[in-house]
Amino acid sequence: MPDRAKSFFWYELMTNDLEAAEAFYTRVVGWTAEPFDAPGILPYIVVKVGDRGVGGLMAFPEEIRESGMPPAWMGYIEADDVDATTASVKAAGGAVHREPSDIPDVGRFSVVADPQGAVFMLLHADGPELPPVPMDAPGHIGWRELYTDDWESALEFYSGQFGWTRDAGIDMGEMGTYQLFAVNGEQNGGMMNRPPQVPVAFWQFYFNVPAIDAATRRVTDNGGTVTFGPEQVPGGQWVVTCTDPQGAHFGLVAPAR
Repeated sequence: MPDRAKSFFWYELMTNDLEAAEAFYTRVVGWTAEPFDAPGILPYIVVKVGDRGVGGLMAFPEEIRESGMPPAWMGYIEADDVDATTASVKAAGGAVHREPSDIPDVGRFSVVADPQGAVFMLLHADGPELPPVPMDAPGHIGWRELYTDDWESALEFYSGQFGWTRDAGIDMGEMGTYQLFAVNGEQNGGMMNRPPQVPVAFWQFYFNVPAIDAATRRVTDNGGTVTFGPEQVPGGQWVVTCTDPQGAHFGLVAPAR
């Protein structure tokens, strides 16, 4: 386990229509977008709030497109040593989908999955470390949510690998427990056993918006679909889950309706 707990710090959409995805998310979330040019990288768009990057949008590489993978948001967890952390994930029962490799002018990364199959990426970025972004910062990620087969073993895995700690648990009746987790003492997200309509384990990310109803209208006005909500959650925030026009899942979280 690392000396300091590690969490998600970069988010990436892989999509089959890069131009449409850029138009959708800049309108819905309010991001600005700018191309990122680096040797050997497919067209890549960085989405930003002010001068701070939130994540990236990229079109499927041909080999992934041919595999039939649907459009999806994925998160990068910070790693001091990508090679060692990748090996540790595998030793703990996870899978390695792409061995560690270098991205010129970006850093070293790998693609892995937890023992229940939820995919995420590891990254050691080149350049100075940026300060963490507050959980409620507009346009940034306000919540991280894992749908899994066994949240208790999932929490044990992420705690062992990245130093996460158990926080409060919420009884959701027939749906079971929604277990919150903390990173370096701050609530960072939640995990739950996936319901029957969710076919695989996966991570879902929620973007901060000022007001949930207006943001929900922006989703539907721009061709997206609302799959749940708006709903008020413990603590008073409002959430909605959605898919973009290409089918990628995401959520929105707001302090008010």
